[in-house]
Amino acid sequence: MAGPISFESKKTAVLIMDYQIRIINFFPKEIQDGLITRVNGVLTAARRKGIPVIYVDVLRGERTPEHAIVPQLVPQPREVMVTKHRVGPFSTTDLNDRLKKQGIETLVLMGIASSGCVLSTVRWAADIDYKLIVLSDCCADRDDEVQRVLMEKIFPSQATVTTAREFLEAVAKI
Repeated sequence: MAGPISFESKKTAVLIMDYQIRIINFFPKEIQDGLITRVNGVLTAARRKGIPVIYVDVLRGERTPEHAIVPQLVPQPREVMVTKHRVGPFSTTDLNDRLKKQGIETLVLMGIASSGCVLSTVRWAADIDYKLIVLSDCCADRDDEVQRVLMEKIFPSQATVTTAREFLEAVAKI
């Protein structure tokens, strides 16, 4: 996948995108459990090191209980929640302004679905000069082949693609 991961913790933010009940429920329980465990590990490590965590959810109509963030991954009190109305988080929110105000230059991406919010975020964020780290095993897509192609062929041209474990090893060194 990737070589050594490098980032400055004070200029990095973790984006957790579309980890909502109605979206994760498209996956079998064992896949949900694995995703939630890995994402929780990343969130815990980021919080310990003072790396901001930003939640992105999607809403295209009336909010229902199924639109809620997965209960095991709810934001902590001071964490930012951005609600988007399209696939990607930049076009219908103030996310870029928030990131710039915090001096963020690197985004660590986790999201469902890889062919939706993650792809859109990689493309837009790369175009506006963010350094990107995609945690492949904290992203999911209902189409396994699409997931593989994105992680192995498409994303590496604009992002460092790595795993949660490798990211956690890098975080432990800072």
